[in-house]
Amino acid sequence: MSDKQTPIDNRPPSVATLFLERVERTPDAEAYRHPVPAASGSGPDDWKSLTWGQAAERVYAIAAGLIDLGVEPEQRVALASATRVEWILADLGVMCAGAATTTVYPQTNADESAFILSDSESKVLIAEDAAQLAKAVERRADLPGLHHVVVIDAEGADTSDDWVLTLADLEARGAAYLKEHPEAVKERVSAITADQLATLIYTSGTTGRPKGVRLPHDNWSYMAKAIAATGLVTRDDVQYLWLPLAHVFGKVLTSGQIEVGHVTAVDGRVDKIIENLPVVRPTYMAAVPRIFEKVYNGVAAKARAGGGAKYKIFQWAAGVSRDYAKATQDTFRRTGTASAPFGLTAKHKVADALVYAKIREAFGGNLRACISGSAALAPEIGYFFAGAGIHILEGYGLTESSAASFVNPGEAYRTGTVGKPLPGTEVRIADDGEILLRGPGIMEGYHGLPEKTAEVLEADGWFHTGDIGELSADGYLKITDRKKDLIKTSGGKYIAPAEVEGQFKAVCPFVSNILVHGADRNYCTALIALDEPSLLGWAAEHGLAGKSYAEIVAAPQTEKMVQGYVDRLNEGLQRWQTIKKFRLLPRDLDIEHGELTPSLKLKRPVVERTYKDLIDGMYTGARES
Repeated sequence: MSDKQTPIDNRPPSVATLFLERVERTPDAEAYRHPVPAASGSGPDDWKSLTWGQAAERVYAIAAGLIDLGVEPEQRVALASATRVEWILADLGVMCAGAATTTVYPQTNADESAFILSDSESKVLIAEDAAQLAKAVERRADLPGLHHVVVIDAEGADTSDDWVLTLADLEARGAAYLKEHPEAVKERVSAITADQLATLIYTSGTTGRPKGVRLPHDNWSYMAKAIAATGLVTRDDVQYLWLPLAHVFGKVLTSGQIEVGHVTAVDGRVDKIIENLPVVRPTYMAAVPRIFEKVYNGVAAKARAGGGAKYKIFQWAAGVSRDYAKATQDTFRRTGTASAPFGLTAKHKVADALVYAKIREAFGGNLRACISGSAALAPEIGYFFAGAGIHILEGYGLTESSAASFVNPGEAYRTGTVGKPLPGTEVRIADDGEILLRGPGIMEGYHGLPEKTAEVLEADGWFHTGDIGELSADGYLKITDRKKDLIKTSGGKYIAPAEVEGQFKAVCPFVSNILVHGADRNYCTALIALDEPSLLGWAAEHGLAGKSYAEIVAAPQTEKMVQGYVDRLNEGLQRWQTIKKFRLLPRDLDIEHGELTPSLKLKRPVVERTYKDLIDGMYTGARES
């Protein structure tokens, strides 16, 4: 079964070309907003704006500066920084120089950073600050091909070595170069061909070294035009962008914005999201499921802290929200109009005044929709937000497909699916249920790894995603699991762990992460990490005030509380899917210990290896089935 959308033929060779066109069309329109710490050093940040013309001035200076440093077309310039406006300007500068950006997460350690810089043969590294510079300095002897490091925020960085220069230095060099060669950048852009390398993104592998995914200019040009063609975003939108730009999901949002021409507010500090939303008042934003889970848990915890009556109202409102979302989505699917029965609509109106309006206000009050991707969102959490007026449009894609292969179509979105293919993308479901994709968003291949490329990319262009899914008659895709993550019990039953994990996240407001295990075992077990802020509030009410997180999860009353939620989960599962035993982890899973990817996806092999003793202990001497 396959589905194909209208092709996107009217695209230029590169996003660099699109950027020049955008600047020419709307030079005085606002392009970016970014925070600047308050002059006093305390209080809320000030937000400054850049027009497209002002952004272009800096982009051209960066591009010309790189040309002056000797960077040639398709040579790699690495970018190791958190999400900030300079990341976008630097990436555009690299593209406008005809070079290719190698992305490096700021959390990446010195060893893996050195591997990426070496494997990509990066000539220049643009580093965010002294900490990122220190990693390169530490491994400088191993990086003879790295000719320069450019530091964005030079505070505390040693720039006395000619090897290091600041971003301001680079822009000054570029401005001087442009005085001598005023057409240099435009000439580089006009020479870019669609098949030239634009971006090299290293996937965070669960085992071994990461693989570099080669994404040519045409991938991003296609993505920009396809996103615009969906009609989901308009010139009047304000996007709040906090996702890691080193990740393909964050990167694709910058391409779409250039084509559409709307405003993007950029701030990658996750701890500032709650503070920023009412200031930015975005009309749309993209996030990963963990963010929505945290908001849901936070709202539930706040209601619980308000006393029994408030918590009962929240629980009632959450149920109404889900019922309302299911009813309206169902009627829209059947009739093209969203409606719900009179009694449910009346309840929804009351719940809106009591609960939902406050949730929308916390998101800034202007939000039309959120895009969720990178991992599966538990449908019950999706329905909760949908009924509350926070419309979460799930999408789907991989680094290898330039991020956005599917997205839910606006009003016609269906919670629990990832929507329809982007225009120009084909999908096919293989006999074993694997999702295959073909189209202009698919990578060229893995950098320097032809055998690995051949394993996933067929000669006729079909890419094997490694995900299992189902396609509805009208083209909506539902992801059921990663092919390699499917569990087969010793009794021969197949289980999709992500499905069970998602259901538990919807049932238990205290969960942060959960891993279901059961491959080649005779029953399923789970490792559960709890959400610390929510847990501390609960603990204070149950005689555990003042205890540490580790002490709380070790307490019998905590295990009893979680057991209650596991029992509720099991009631809705097939017998072979049920969780027979679980263990609470002494700390949450995180990126620093390598248990989550930077986009907060679970690295199953790492977690299973780290907590092997806990897992084995749940099966020792057991005979349950």
